[in-house]
This record gives sequence, structure tokens and C-alpha cells, in this order.
Amino acid sequence: MSMPTLTQMEDSFSRLTLEEQLWLMERLLRRIKESTVKQQSRIEDDLVAMANDPEIQDELKQIDKEMAI
Repeated sequence: MSMPTLTQMEDSFSRLTLEEQLWLMERLLRRIKESTVKQQSRIEDDLVAMANDPEIQDELKQIDKEMAI
């Protein structure tokens, strides 16, 4: 997002009442938390898929063998 757009948003925000600012902040925080949870869930799903991937399991076994030397 461009700086002029962010500056406009900030200016608009400053014209809101304190109650409106708090309401908007709570909404933004809720969205950020939801996005974070979704992203974390995707990461965990990817890790599970990798852990169950036979090729990755073979590669990890090979690394273990090399490190044991």
C-alpha cells in the first residue's frame, strides 16, 4: 500500500471519535489475530505433510547416517 494511502487512512482515523477509534482498533486486532491463526494452521498442515512425505523421511534418514559418522 502506498504511503499517501496510509497517510489518508491515518488522517481519517484521527477524525473519528475516541469510541469509533477503539471500535476500529478492536476490529483490526481481531482480523490480525484471525489471519495469524489461519497462517499458523497452514504452516502446521505443511509440516505434517512434510513429516509424512516418504522422500523427506528418506532424506532425513540419510542425514542421520551422515551425521553419525
